[in-house]
Amino acid sequence: MKHITSPDNPFYKELGKLSASARQRGKSGQTLLDGAHLLASYLASGKIPLHLIVTATAQLDPEIASLLEKLPQVPVTQLDDALFAGLSELKSLSGVLALIAVPQAETLVQNSHFCLLLENIQDPGNLGSMLRSAAAAGCDAVFMSSGCADAWSPKVLRAAMGGHFVLSLHEHVDLLSVASAFPGSIFAAALSARNSLYETRLHGNIAFAIGNEGAGLSDALLNRTLPVTIPMPGKVESLNAAAAAAICLFEAVRQRS
Repeated sequence: MKHITSPDNPFYKELGKLSASARQRGKSGQTLLDGAHLLASYLASGKIPLHLIVTATAQLDPEIASLLEKLPQVPVTQLDDALFAGLSELKSLSGVLALIAVPQAETLVQNSHFCLLLENIQDPGNLGSMLRSAAAAGCDAVFMSSGCADAWSPKVLRAAMGGHFVLSLHEHVDLLSVASAFPGSIFAAALSARNSLYETRLHGNIAFAIGNEGAGLSDALLNRTLPVTIPMPGKVESLNAAAAAAICLFEAVRQRS
């Protein structure tokens, strides 16, 4: 096990760039998973990390120790707590980081049966929540426009709670082309829609298009969808984008089950 004590160490500097920069993550095709839960989810998907980074006390945690025992072939580097904290956004140190290759998207839009189209979702927490809901609902793919937050950033990874590893994720895509190629119906929640989500048949190949937190869907994409409304008897004008996505997805789950 290597032990790094200096912030000037070249490997540590590279880890710092990955932690902080979407551009670096895209350039290298790598990212960092922070914590035992994300690492366990990654392993459950059948993949192996490139490198493990731990604190001095990591192996005192039974969950981390168990994960390390499963990966004897993976190189491990120990960091002092202060250096580890420099790579993590968590207030309390998780004890383990995993350097991984970002998985390649596998499900083509032509082969998708149940998916999300996300346009300009800029808040990492919202994006992560949507990915988590999509994974829980059994979606096979998520297609994201260039205006979306980086799907492999630390905040999105934490919010999705492992959802990344059971979905085929497509970033920086032309959603109009995706909509044209999708072999089914695409629905969009819209306040002005006449048809209620709960009275709409959500069977067969379906997708939901979710737009920017403030502006909603662009007119061009909205025109490619079947608008539905989520009934809101309360005294609010609209729902959070992530909440709207979850309601739509699980109404489809309810109907299809």
